[in-house]
Amino acid sequence: MFSGAHVLFFSRDAEADRAFLRDSLGMPFVDAGHGWLIFKLPPSETAVHPVEAGSEGSKEGSMLQAEVYLMCDDLESTMGMLRARGVETEAVKEERWGRLTRLKLPSGAVIGLYQPKHATAFDL
Repeated sequence: MFSGAHVLFFSRDAEADRAFLRDSLGMPFVDAGHGWLIFKLPPSETAVHPVEAGSEGSKEGSMLQAEVYLMCDDLESTMGMLRARGVETEAVKEERWGRLTRLKLPSGAVIGLYQPKHATAFDL
């Protein structure tokens, strides 16, 4: 039925964040024209989490809120490769569902990176 998903990042500094995804994270891309880079993502999955009453996302008709988390099989190894490319990562947090860090983009936005402890759906 679906052929894929297209995830959008809205950035205060799109050029710098595109360069970060391309150069620091080494994500493959195509140039759709005029420097508009579209990046290949790894296999993915999605989940639906509840929003808190009274939050911006709880208003009827509001846009679905989303966060992006990249996943890896070995968090320490992945963090080492990223640090070698100059990427800063937060201290690792042990969560019930996985081992988590965050990567800071040049614009100040963050992307989660985690090694899941739960069953995954991306290879079904």
